[in-house]
Amino acid sequence: MIDITEKRISLRSAVAEGFVYCNAETVKRIRENTLPKGDLFGIAKASGLLASKKTSDLIPHCHPVNIDSFDLTFEVIETGVKIIASGKSIGKTGIEMEVLTGLSLAALTIYDLLKPIDKQLEISSIRLIEKKGGKSEMNILKFTENAKATVLVCSDSTFAGKREDSSGKTIESILKDSNVEIADYAVVPDEPEEIRKKIRSWVDLGIDLIVTTGGTGLGPRDNTTDTVRALLDQEIPGIAEAMRSFGQDRTPYAMLSRSLAGRIKKTLVVCVPGSSNGARESLKAIFPAIFHAKKMMRGEGH
Repeated sequence: MIDITEKRISLRSAVAEGFVYCNAETVKRIRENTLPKGDLFGIAKASGLLASKKTSDLIPHCHPVNIDSFDLTFEVIETGVKIIASGKSIGKTGIEMEVLTGLSLAALTIYDLLKPIDKQLEISSIRLIEKKGGKSEMNILKFTENAKATVLVCSDSTFAGKREDSSGKTIESILKDSNVEIADYAVVPDEPEEIRKKIRSWVDLGIDLIVTTGGTGLGPRDNTTDTVRALLDQEIPGIAEAMRSFGQDRTPYAMLSRSLAGRIKKTLVVCVPGSSNGARESLKAIFPAIFHAKKMMRGEGH
């Protein structure tokens, strides 16, 4: 199964449609409710609901999904029955397969109930017509259009050449994957004045996003968080909360991080941990939605 541990939990929904085509006499009997096996749509709805819950048992690579809402509606049309299936789930992966599975079994049930009176039945055109939530709803190009970012590695050992940087390179990779231009990359020691000087220079250039890595822990030389906080015009606690919450599901040590986010003029500054895993998880928790702040900071609303 595909690894979904880095996906965010979000509200996800899907809608699908399908058709069971039959002859005119069968359509007439459906309307008149004179079928030999009784209630057509009640049984089909029940079978579709049961099938949707069994999707991960039937399709090998489907993850188990909590189905928070599922519904089937039926419309008798001139050529047969149109089926609409819809579902919602709050989770890490979508619900489209559950919706399609439920719809398919509902269609098969209708087929089974109608086959004694119609030898021309046809199940057709089962398709997903809408999917929302998760990454599919995040238009990365829209959020990150013309965005420029810089990466600041705050580390005595990396600055001294004693340790190779990994977290800064990880951040660069994630930014590039999100269609963000890397305007600059720098390494400074854990000295408040060096950190202040570099951040101010980037703010003066109008950089959209500054990501610092390192100095967010509890060590005696972890100066980044306190230094950046003093520079902020406005702190944005929700960003740091999202990063820590995402990380806490993966390691119990995330609660010890002093990750920080805020605004200096029209530049967003985000401070993430110095480990490559901590940096990657932090950015996964907030990308690409964080770039919505760009519009807000420029007075363009939501």
